[in-house]
Amino acid sequence: MTMSASLATLINQLKDGRVLCVGDVMLDRFTYGEVTRISAEAPIPVCRVANETIMLGGAGNVVRNLAALGAAIEFVTVVGADEAGDQVNDFLQTLSAVKSCLLIDASRQTTIKDRFIAGVQQLLRVDRESTAPVDGDIAAQVRSRAEAALAGVGAVVVSDYGKGVLAGDAIKYLTGKAREAGLPLIVDPKGHDYTRYAGAFLMTPNRLELGEASRMPVETDDEIIAAARHIAASCDIENVLVTRSSDGMTLVTRDQVHHLPPEAREVFDVSGAGDTVVATLAAALAIGAPLLDAARLANAAAGIVVGKVGTAVAYPEDIAEAIRRQTLLTPGEAKILPLVPALDRIAAWRQRGDRIGFTNGCFDLIHPGHVALLAKSRAACDRLIVGLNADSSVRRLKGETRPVQNEASRAAVLASLESVDLVVLFAEDTPVVLIGAIKPDLLAKGADYTIDQVVGADLVLAQGGKILLVDLEAGHSTTATIARLTK
Repeated sequence: MTMSASLATLINQLKDGRVLCVGDVMLDRFTYGEVTRISAEAPIPVCRVANETIMLGGAGNVVRNLAALGAAIEFVTVVGADEAGDQVNDFLQTLSAVKSCLLIDASRQTTIKDRFIAGVQQLLRVDRESTAPVDGDIAAQVRSRAEAALAGVGAVVVSDYGKGVLAGDAIKYLTGKAREAGLPLIVDPKGHDYTRYAGAFLMTPNRLELGEASRMPVETDDEIIAAARHIAASCDIENVLVTRSSDGMTLVTRDQVHHLPPEAREVFDVSGAGDTVVATLAAALAIGAPLLDAARLANAAAGIVVGKVGTAVAYPEDIAEAIRRQTLLTPGEAKILPLVPALDRIAAWRQRGDRIGFTNGCFDLIHPGHVALLAKSRAACDRLIVGLNADSSVRRLKGETRPVQNEASRAAVLASLESVDLVVLFAEDTPVVLIGAIKPDLLAKGADYTIDQVVGADLVLAQGGKILLVDLEAGHSTTATIARLTK
């Protein structure tokens, strides 16, 4: 079995994993807007707000990523008796795979991180938080609830953000119990004293954190290996996975070193990428995956989320596509995505200011007329998404003898065209659901249609978009070509 086939098998098994996550939960709030001027009151930018989002952060983002992978989660954390704590609970209730133990400490406030972003540039972050250790009785409940959950899981994540849930000897206690149970415990570390993580199976510092904790240089491969080995030996850590941003990752075990190349093609936002790494490692280790394979999956997942905006997650189909991309014969296949990961990529383009165009069709036996339609559509926007009728849809529309080329072949040809940025298949008779989800700024069709005949035109026009009717190249038709072949 090849490496890619082995990893693909693991991806399909992630849903069978069960993970315990203990740590500091928070809310991440993102305010997106546009800066076009400087304030008259002070030399600061004026941001006109366009939209706002809120989601689980910290240990909550680890849980979000685990849920996206399909794993079942036991989650133990602490919130304040406040509105933000209620919102954390509401978010967790929407994740059916999460069994949460949300302990309430009335003496503290739930952590909130507000980020203000113009385009892809973060302008300001405002933190509201309590960092004191949780109340003694609450700390005891954290331990007892976590210990009770150990019997039903395959891996443990300690998500330490230094907000008080894991203060004192809480981590030492959890590490000891995980070892007794024979479970791998993964730590996303904070601070400079890594001795508090002694006994952990795996630690995931980034390059900067490793340098600060080891007090050693970490610029070259050899320096990173030396620093990781120093931490492992002096802090009793079995394995160290160093995340290195644009340089990928380095896994240092007791007797081996593995450098994993970077997977990201476009980096939009690194927020929460460490949580994605920890979650993917834990989900894979929970089903018994070898550590190196778990690290490879985590590397692919990290490459995906940094190409999205905000604290994003990686879905199994995202990771499978990234792994598949490593062995593709043509890079164009990386443009073919299911709707959910496609929406993430489109959101990243839109945050960068790109104008999104959309067209659709069966594109069976692609001819010069198709090529011209796509080229003219792409010239009117920054990114062109093609909605492609799946085989079942084509049969209903064109008859049982169609399509001539199956959906995989048609998608591959479309994706190979420079004018096409993304291909998304749909099984319905019309792309109206797809258009409603993508919300394109431009909807293009051939000029043999009138605007009132274009499916989805009303949706696009209602949100301020435009309809482009492209003049068709005469003398080109798939149906006519098939008729000539039949004769």
